Formats: sequence, C-alpha cells, structure tokens
Amino acid sequence: MIIDDLDARILNFLQDDARIPLVDLAEKVASSRSAVWRRIQKLEDAGVIKKQAVLLDAEKAGLGVLVFAQVKMHAHSRDALPDFMEKVRGFPEVIECHTLMGNIDFVLKVRVRDVQAYEDFFWNHLSQIDGVREINSSIALTAVKDTTKMNVTAVG
Repeated sequence: MIIDDLDARILNFLQDDARIPLVDLAEKVASSRSAVWRRIQKLEDAGVIKKQAVLLDAEKAGLGVLVFAQVKMHAHSRDALPDFMEKVRGFPEVIECHTLMGNIDFVLKVRVRDVQAYEDFFWNHLSQIDGVREINSSIALTAVKDTTKMNVTAVG
C-alpha cells in the first residue's frame, strides 16, 4: 500500500489519540469527514492500522520493573526455535520478543511487579524452555524515551 501525505497525517494524529472524534480529525488534517473515514477504513483493511489499544502507565498498573532478557539457544534445530517462540507467546510477562542476527538469538522485553517476580519468571518459566543455553538479564533503570508513536511520512 502506498501511503500518501493525507494518510500519513491521519496516522500521526491517530497515534496521539485514537479516540479523536472524526470531525476533529478531519479538521486537523484539512479534509472532509467522509474522506478521512474512507482513508481510515482503507488503512485498517490494508493492515496498516493493526488495532486500537489503551496505553498504560506500567508503574501505576503495578508493573514497575522492566527487564531486557537476551537469550542464546543451544542449537538452531528445526524445532527448538519455533518451540521457544510458541512458549514465549504464552507468557504474559513478555510484552515483546524479537529474533536477532548475531550472537544473541532473542531479546525479550519483560514487565513484572518487582525483581522477585522476575526471578520467579526466570527460574520457573524462561530458563525451563528446552534449548535455552544462556540468558542475560538487564533491569532498566530510567526510560529516556518511551513511546509507541512512529513518525509516518508519505511513501512513493
């Protein structure tokens, strides 16, 4: 899908407030309400807009500890990596998991109540997955930048 300037403006405003009334959004992007509605539908149908969600303050929600866990696997067998990925998808503590090129196979972003909760998760879940060779965990101290907003620009 080609994203034009109007699509980009719509997406950037929606990332700030997905509940903005259509009439206000249309005014902000200098277009008609019906044109903006059609564009949003097109962006949703194309999968550019995956879903709308509520962003929580992790600290206030009782999940004040953020851990980045780097995982190395023993072997890259046909079953080890998919099995790891499937198990990680089932852990509510893991809010992101990415496969990497290089010395580390996976990096996980883990949100938990406290260090004790992470220790429990580490020993009873993460380290128990077959094929895991090494886990290096880093506890985040301060979020210098923490956003979900992407800078969308016209393509094409």
